[in-house]
Amino acid sequence: MKKKVLATVLASMMVFSLAACAPKAAAPAPAPTATEEKKDATTETPTEAPTVGVLIYKYDDTYISTVRNALETALNGKAEVIMQDGKGDQATQNDQLDVLIEKGVNVLCVNMVDAKAASGVVEKAKAAGIPTVFFNREPDAEVVKSYDKAVFIGTNAADAGKMQGDIIKDLFDKNPAYDINGDGKVQYVMFQGEPDNPEAIARTKYSVDQAVADGVQMDQVGETQVCNWDTEQAQKAMEAMLAANEGKIELVIANNDGMAIGCIAALTNIGYNVEGGDKFVPVVGVDATDAAKDAIAKGTMSATVLQDGEAMGNAIAQVALNAAAGADFLEGTSYEFDESGVAVRIPYAPYTGE
Repeated sequence: MKKKVLATVLASMMVFSLAACAPKAAAPAPAPTATEEKKDATTETPTEAPTVGVLIYKYDDTYISTVRNALETALNGKAEVIMQDGKGDQATQNDQLDVLIEKGVNVLCVNMVDAKAASGVVEKAKAAGIPTVFFNREPDAEVVKSYDKAVFIGTNAADAGKMQGDIIKDLFDKNPAYDINGDGKVQYVMFQGEPDNPEAIARTKYSVDQAVADGVQMDQVGETQVCNWDTEQAQKAMEAMLAANEGKIELVIANNDGMAIGCIAALTNIGYNVEGGDKFVPVVGVDATDAAKDAIAKGTMSATVLQDGEAMGNAIAQVALNAAAGADFLEGTSYEFDESGVAVRIPYAPYTGE
């Protein structure tokens, strides 16, 4: 009997010991409150910045570089930016457009290689439902109007030409000696950006038209030199013009400062427009690049027309962020559409260094 009792006691002690050593079951967690559920969802899915796809016609264009840098600065911390260099080739830019659409960017910012190809961009963007901000190189207004989520930001090209014309009037009024042959007329050479570019055509036309309207008699020397906005091309063309017409050229008009600087290089190579020299041909450009401002300060270039790249970059950024957020293009901005209803114009200003 004592053995049975002892066995029973020992068995009970072993059971108790095993129970004490076993891990305790975790208590069930209380159901989360509605507030906690909302907090967890917000933490797991943070609000993401929009993705802005940017197509640039050519990175090494001096003016466009200022626009590009200003745009990147304005979007910094506000959007993911995917930017592509079209390298002056429309086929390349078309492929880049397809990639950006495939990536699902929230908005497209497009600086066309060929403005006449904009209808293809609109067609693809519209099919994908992606808002599109064209800038600098202006498509036909009807193309932009064909998509209710498209807009253009740029300048009024005619205004740049008109300002050049006013500058020419002022230059020759203040400096009669610029009329080398004393015939009361201005013998000029014209350097045009591209053959079919609407902005280049307008600057070429209105620079002369405005000077004539201001009372200046203008005679063109040779044919218009189409140099594709390029400094080196302009220098070579100017060298050829000087070889055939040295002493007969009284003015150089260029659609942009890049070509103007090329013309100045050709002039200085034969002793013109040299600091402290006595032979000078006025050169007038457009853009007010740093190189042009420096040349004006040195006295080797007469004037240019400011095309504000920083202002344009900031405008593109504001409009693109609105579009990416589903808001009206100009909501909360100080910009206004011109009479077309689809274009925002960034104003020009004359620059003479004074």
